[in-house]
Amino acid sequence: MNPILSPVQTSSRDDAVLNALVDFVASEGLKPGDRLPTERLLAEYLKVSRTTVREALTRWQELGLVERRQGSGTYLRSAVTRNMLHMPLTLPSGNDFNSLMHTLEIRRGLEAEAAVLCAERASDDDIAFIEKKLVVMEEAFHARAGMSSEEDWDFHLAIFQTSGNPLFEQIIAAMYEMFHRFWEHPLGVRDFGHASFPYHRTLFNCIAARDPVGARAEALKLIATVEDDLRRGAANLRKQSKT
Repeated sequence: MNPILSPVQTSSRDDAVLNALVDFVASEGLKPGDRLPTERLLAEYLKVSRTTVREALTRWQELGLVERRQGSGTYLRSAVTRNMLHMPLTLPSGNDFNSLMHTLEIRRGLEAEAAVLCAERASDDDIAFIEKKLVVMEEAFHARAGMSSEEDWDFHLAIFQTSGNPLFEQIIAAMYEMFHRFWEHPLGVRDFGHASFPYHRTLFNCIAARDPVGARAEALKLIATVEDDLRRGAANLRKQSKT
């Protein structure tokens, strides 16, 4: 690999490093899911310290543009260009009922609209791509007794990616950690999300049939089952606190 990167010569080194990283991503044709070079190599290419590179990557991580995996490296999670406006988000934290409900309300709006756009715009190749992710998710669900968090995420992400609006994918990438709290048995519900399983298939069927009205309805049904699980968990916790 012979990346096209030039030493940084500017008073605004942080922004210059980020711009140089954007140029590198473009020159190498990297796409979401691809791994970036190590901090050491990037520092050598740019003629800056590893601390400067680490700080730049931390900024990207905070914006949901990259993911750092322990022992594996840094991976691109969203497309990046020089003319992008990066908007930081302040998101609720914790696994309490109110925080999870706030997250779910955002999911409801995003997923229903993405399903509509996907049904209207997805190409035949897009439909095949979504179906592939669905089959993997279904197989994982059955093989691991309902534990299919990463595969579930990949299925929903495929819908966002093929909606025809790149902002969906970027917003969802920034909310990755927040959305994943739903797969951590929130509020002590061990079978959390199991009721939503069949709606993944019916949602896909509507998208494949180019039925935006049906796709929205199935997406809302899916989210409704998650809300029911949240309320069930909250009710169980209240009962436990009274005993």
